[in-house]
Amino acid sequence: MHDRPFQVLGIQQIAIGGADKLKLQKLWVDLFGLEVTGTFRSERENVDEDICSLGVGPLKVEVDLMQPLDPEKKPAVHATPLNHVGLWIDDLPRAVEWLTAKGVRFAPGGVRRGGSGFDICFVHPKGSDEFPVGGEGVLIELVQAPPEVTRAFRALANAPGGA
Repeated sequence: MHDRPFQVLGIQQIAIGGADKLKLQKLWVDLFGLEVTGTFRSERENVDEDICSLGVGPLKVEVDLMQPLDPEKKPAVHATPLNHVGLWIDDLPRAVEWLTAKGVRFAPGGVRRGGSGFDICFVHPKGSDEFPVGGEGVLIELVQAPPEVTRAFRALANAPGGA
């Protein structure tokens, strides 16, 4: 048993960055067949992204194809081709509180509404003196799972042969 007051349910998204999202679309949309379900632009986050989907229903995985609004500014969403991984979390506020108490460093910005409409926050890729636990080079987005996603993952976990 564990004392963790939240559960990581599964992969919510992967985010792929490049200098030109049209080149990313060639592979992911034109050839792999992912559907573009939305777009998101943010000056603060220096991003212009297409939100694509893979799979269906509550187990659908988001694939974000991102390019910077200004390649000279931070965050440099294109500097690492695999920009970040998003994880569904069943109770984001409790997760952030507990992880902070355990020394996890979060990126600036706190919990906020993300491009897909869910509450999000980011585990910083590097720890610090004050918060020594980071993503060891990987930016990790924690995403509040809506009830249907939580139910679907829990049903799978409780099914015969489930996790």
